[in-house]
Amino acid sequence: MLYGTTTPQAKRRALRERLASGELLRFPGAFNPLSARLIERKGFDGVYISGAVLAADLGLPDIGLTTLTEVAGRGEQIARMTELPAIIDADTGFGEPMNVARTIQTLENAGIAGAHIEDQINPKRCGHLDGKSVVDEDTALKRIRAAVEARRDPDFLIMARTDIRATEPGPGGLRLAVDRARALVDAGADAIFPEAMRTLEEFAAMREAVDVPLLANMTEFGKSELFSTEQLADIGMNIVIWPVSMLRIAMGATDRALDELHAEGHLAGKLDEMQHRAELYDLVDYESYNRFDSGVFNFEVRR
Repeated sequence: MLYGTTTPQAKRRALRERLASGELLRFPGAFNPLSARLIERKGFDGVYISGAVLAADLGLPDIGLTTLTEVAGRGEQIARMTELPAIIDADTGFGEPMNVARTIQTLENAGIAGAHIEDQINPKRCGHLDGKSVVDEDTALKRIRAAVEARRDPDFLIMARTDIRATEPGPGGLRLAVDRARALVDAGADAIFPEAMRTLEEFAAMREAVDVPLLANMTEFGKSELFSTEQLADIGMNIVIWPVSMLRIAMGATDRALDELHAEGHLAGKLDEMQHRAELYDLVDYESYNRFDSGVFNFEVRR
């Protein structure tokens, strides 16, 4: 009933233990709290909270318009609904190194298990768009050092994301990404998110370059090929995310349903595509609320 029972500290510790095992952890993107609960029920390993999804939820593009308050507030709503650890997209940390420090502590307070900070300039752009620019190495390292210094729970995962691969289309871009990843690890990053890797071989090169956990972003319609979990596990990746997939599917279904409603005046032909009322009630755990209500209000005071 209400929210998950596992504490944020326990979720973070469990995530660290799972990462140490070397297995590939699957983190679908949740677009709201209820979808996070469904991700848990389907047997996945964690929940990813995408900055692009949070921006889209507000009707905004993913170009750095969301604020720390908005991201942390929505992140807390999603993370508290599940027993799974949640990793959140913290963009560039919402400002200078001191802002990055505040970001980490705010996300700790929100019950998040880990966050990634990227090396793009402000305002940032979606990781798979053209025209991105990254900051110099000194600035990127200061962000990660600030994040590491600020955290109070040592199990909170500080992940560094580098977008440098896409800044140069040829093999030089991969070399720059590898060098940046190594420097970020030296600065204290617990894990690396190499954004916009184009091939499995590029992921493998990154795996060979650093010893910390690596995240693979399998977003659709982007610059990376869409590899299976088996392929990613075979080259030693540790986390795979599908950041916007569930939102895309939900919005695609909604788009088609609205067209049918406009054309037919009803949705009788879409019933088999809908989550049944009984399934929704089960997912939100109506029965527990009924039991709680009965236990609180249906009693007698003995005199």
